Amino acid sequence: MIPQEQNFGPLAGIRVLDLTSNISGPSATCILADLGAEIIKIERPGAGDDARGMGPHMQGESAYFLAINRNKQSVVIDIRQAEGQRLIRRLAQQVDIVVENFRRGVLAKYGLDAQSLRADNPRLIYCSLSAYGEEGPDANKPGYDAILQARTGMISITGSRSEEPARSGVSVLDMGSGMWSVIAILSALHHRERTGEGQVVGTSLFETGIYWMNYHLLAYQATKRDPVPQGTSHTAFAPYGSYQTADDLLLIGISNDSLFGKLVNALGHGEWAEDPRFRRNNDRLLHRNELNDLLIECFLQKTCGEWLDILDRAGVPCSRIQKVSQVYHDPQFEAMKMMCTVPHATLGTVSVPRLPIRLEKSPNEIKTGAPVLGQHTDEVLRRYGVTEEELVTHKANGVIG
Repeated sequence: MIPQEQNFGPLAGIRVLDLTSNISGPSATCILADLGAEIIKIERPGAGDDARGMGPHMQGESAYFLAINRNKQSVVIDIRQAEGQRLIRRLAQQVDIVVENFRRGVLAKYGLDAQSLRADNPRLIYCSLSAYGEEGPDANKPGYDAILQARTGMISITGSRSEEPARSGVSVLDMGSGMWSVIAILSALHHRERTGEGQVVGTSLFETGIYWMNYHLLAYQATKRDPVPQGTSHTAFAPYGSYQTADDLLLIGISNDSLFGKLVNALGHGEWAEDPRFRRNNDRLLHRNELNDLLIECFLQKTCGEWLDILDRAGVPCSRIQKVSQVYHDPQFEAMKMMCTVPHATLGTVSVPRLPIRLEKSPNEIKTGAPVLGQHTDEVLRRYGVTEEELVTHKANGVIG
């Protein structure tokens, strides 16, 4: 086997067979790819990863797919065919990691489950992502991000009290599960470095949602009351949340009494800090509505930009509630170089957000945009030992594309 030329990042030399689709699994392998691992993304003939069909599209390319499939190689193999399954097993014997997010039991039918693949490659780290986990009455149920946000209680606390509950505007459980998967994989790599043995690792959207709800679960033990949606406010602090200014919405976060003093002095109402209703955070929580009435009237007197200048100078945490179009022009966004422009086979170039981590000695890098379907099939299979004669036969039989 001739390895792919991959000489950047702390995971350079690590090879990953990516059997994932949609958001959760590709989020995990995207992180591994940006850290330098070689990612061989297996896609089904015809449509490929379901994410390719998720709109909106740019010249036929899905924004969803572009975001989390950069730095990967697309190989089309029909795993429903016996020859396709044999190809996958040949690849799995030569890689370090397999990542999959199929429904529980599906890959076992094809002989591509952890037990089957690790029998041929004991050093293999096999990572499974699922909706509900590997045990329990719902282990075989399908589930997507919003479904699991509902199941784990997240939706019940999101939104405002005056409206119906809302899901998070980003796929926090999909991407969060991807992050936990990477943590598990890196831990397993460290274990293998010491012992020489691979292992099965994994997580689920259900487990991720329960973990994200951690302090609400603990608060329920203390109060025996269900938390309710708070909008932009916070159950533990006051004042905390958004206020309408003369032209836009401003969000402030006051998490202690010292910050409250800075806020009211900046507003020109230092006397509020001495008001018995507002002197301590617990007092302000009890009299939140009265305090909010005062703040609502005050913030309407100036524009959001004027208040931002005043509060920034006073050291009060605050922000305009920005739209995506405004984020693109945020000076901090530009200074942190959050977007990377990389080559793409059909778009020419595409800009994608970088990983939010920094490594001094082995920096991560995005070298290529997301692949078009089957872009690397021949190249990868040759590199992993498939002969020209086999390629011709497999193409003729629809095993590869």
